[in-house]
Amino acid sequence: MSKKWWSLTIVFVLVMGLLAGCGEKKEGAASTAPSASEAPSAAASESPAAEKVEGSVTASGSTALQPLVTLAGDKFMGIHSEVDVKVTGGGSGTGVKNVAGGVSDIGNSDVTADDQYKDQLVDHVVAVAPFVLIVSKDVTVDDLTKQQAADIFSGKITNWKEVGGEDKAINLIHRQESSGSRKLVKKIILDGGEFATGGVTQESSKTVAQAVSQGTGAIGYVDAPYVSDQVKGLKLDGAEYTKENIASGKYILYGIEHMYTKGEPQGAVKAFLEYIMSKDFIESAEVEKMGFLPADLVKQ
Repeated sequence: MSKKWWSLTIVFVLVMGLLAGCGEKKEGAASTAPSASEAPSAAASESPAAEKVEGSVTASGSTALQPLVTLAGDKFMGIHSEVDVKVTGGGSGTGVKNVAGGVSDIGNSDVTADDQYKDQLVDHVVAVAPFVLIVSKDVTVDDLTKQQAADIFSGKITNWKEVGGEDKAINLIHRQESSGSRKLVKKIILDGGEFATGGVTQESSKTVAQAVSQGTGAIGYVDAPYVSDQVKGLKLDGAEYTKENIASGKYILYGIEHMYTKGEPQGAVKAFLEYIMSKDFIESAEVEKMGFLPADLVKQ
């Protein structure tokens, strides 16, 4: 082989080596860049686990509010299986005394607690409760003015014929002195006046409804959940106890329902109060069907 061809061969080998080296370098550089499919994905954030609630809750007092609190208790225990909610009646005054004395975690009341408890208790307003004047089915009157109702419960009117009904004696069914329902009717219907001393006194809204249904010429007062086809609910000044009539001010006989605690609630008691005041519960169709309405329906 001539020197000329030998030199050309060496040059060729060197050029090919350089080209091969460049190719390897490019391939290696490309392999260091991650593809989109290989890029690390953002981890999905997980919702924190629901806080565990356990313990017991005791509530006593208003028999008018009792159906709502009982319903809320049943549903709350369905969500939190390690919580026990017990609800009893006794009247608003009893509920306030119980919570102030440490007998109950919560005191249910149809009316604001007396001033003596102002520094001890925390007020949790939960609902609006329409109250209704109810009569036995034999009473032909369907509507009373506020003044007529006041005169009946104060004893000035004693016969149904005086308000457009039949010639029949009026039989009064009352609640006991500690009842928030009684205080509410006294404030709204009687303008603070006194009830007649006659009549029959019952210890709960349920027994008032029963007594009226079994009586003759009977009249009493209960909140909406206790109105049934066994009694007749009366209009007041021509207005029924509808949500719209309460919001507009046409229907005046309703209570602001309170659940009192001794100091700020903690644990299961706090969780239960938050549940019963939640929109999901208080604005549910089931609650509205019972007659209870959201607390913000009226100005307080």
